[in-house]
Amino acid sequence: MSIGIIVMGLFIGILVGLTGVGGAALLTPILVLLGINPAIAVGTDLAYNSITKFFGSFQHWRQKTINLRLVKYLAIGSIPSTIIAVGTLHLFDAFFHNQELVIKHALGYVLILVALTTLIKTFIKEKFEWNPFQIKPLEEKRALTITIGAILGFIVGLTSIGSGSLFALAMLYLYKMTPSELVGTDIAHAFLLVTAAGLMHAGIGNVDYSLMFNLLLGSIPGVLLGSTLSSKFPAKPLRTIMALIILFSGFKLI
Repeated sequence: MSIGIIVMGLFIGILVGLTGVGGAALLTPILVLLGINPAIAVGTDLAYNSITKFFGSFQHWRQKTINLRLVKYLAIGSIPSTIIAVGTLHLFDAFFHNQELVIKHALGYVLILVALTTLIKTFIKEKFEWNPFQIKPLEEKRALTITIGAILGFIVGLTSIGSGSLFALAMLYLYKMTPSELVGTDIAHAFLLVTAAGLMHAGIGNVDYSLMFNLLLGSIPGVLLGSTLSSKFPAKPLRTIMALIILFSGFKLI
């Protein structure tokens, strides 16, 4: 089982490195479809993501490609919201004993949303860039930014999915940033968000540390290998295939 999980982590890491599509959107549904309890799959994926996002955030901080004010406003909304999401999930299980069903259905719908988001970013990204709304100063969009953080943060706490893809699409449309700053800001905020959600899930026993360690053993070299190979493969067809796989997984879970 450990060897299988390491190989799966390696495979997902390679795909993430090749396509840039979020690992959670690939990993969580696979774990659920393999029969792992959905709450454990979500909690473990969040804890695993916290470690991987830490290294990415550190690198972007060194490169000075993080918009710290934008991270702050997004986190003001997203962190309390993701804590509420995990707490609500736990209460649902205590009173209605339907946590697995809620997570599976939420996962399905969010995966469909992520797949559509990936296709939008792949094929009509130019229409999102340099629109008049981006010109407005961040202070004028503070309330909107916090609201976006709160809505998407709740989704991440519930499903572990969207900390990168959904926030990246919002940032692409609403804020004027260079590509490297967008990526750095997205990763830095995602680190704070998934860490908060992961700690909440760990506190209620939803993290399988052995599973997380085995996934990390495979995925870290996988991401490095995939990133190295990415220049040799066309990005658009690969992202399209990944989006369709995620879309199919979403429908499978509903």
